Amino acid sequence: MSKVTTHGGKYKRVLLKLSGEAFIGEKPYGIDPKILEGISAELKDVIDIGIELAVVIGGGNIFRGMSGASQGMDRASADYMGMLATVMNSLALQDSLEKIGVYTRVLSALPIDAVAEPYIRRRAIRHLEKGRIVIFAAGTGNPYFSTDTAASLRAMEIEAGAVLKATKVDGVYDKDPMKHADAVLHHKLTYIEVLQKGLQVMDNTAVSLCMDHNLPIIVFNMTKHGNIKRAILGENLGTVVSKG
Repeated sequence: MSKVTTHGGKYKRVLLKLSGEAFIGEKPYGIDPKILEGISAELKDVIDIGIELAVVIGGGNIFRGMSGASQGMDRASADYMGMLATVMNSLALQDSLEKIGVYTRVLSALPIDAVAEPYIRRRAIRHLEKGRIVIFAAGTGNPYFSTDTAASLRAMEIEAGAVLKATKVDGVYDKDPMKHADAVLHHKLTYIEVLQKGLQVMDNTAVSLCMDHNLPIIVFNMTKHGNIKRAILGENLGTVVSKG
């Protein structure tokens, strides 16, 4: 089955990957309600123009599995804790979206029936077709896999037209733009270039999945108002990773 796009070239259905750190704001950790309000307003703008939107959120603002493992915790246990952190972020975003009238469903890869629906592919697609934002929580439900990989996997399962990777910089640079004033922004990259150069787009498993299924990755700066919608509409911003 082909990816869901419109005849005008813009994406009809996309998956947005957010980091948990995007929710922190000025706090050292946790969730800033004002940041949530801003993100929710941007997502509402996307839904209002008829885009079908799915979201995957990391959990690094609450707990990061790799960090726990590096401090001596069992890696599988640490990763499960990280998955639960993504559930907390998903519920927070759902609450914020529903306060502004956006129908939202959280589907969890881990069974937590009291707070989220179980992940079922056809159910997720049906929610999207009904105009609801679908938030995929708990990663893939398996340890040793990142939320980047979960985003690529879910995007393929729902036949999204692209993965949107939200960051705090304008795209993918040849080196860290926060540390190097002469860093150069790449507007277009191939999957192979990302893998060979070790560029920090998404982890290698996620990039490889996208490459195998020809799923574009758009890396953009979400701190600039309206950029989520602009990226979906195909405007020239950020970095597009594709087969070339």
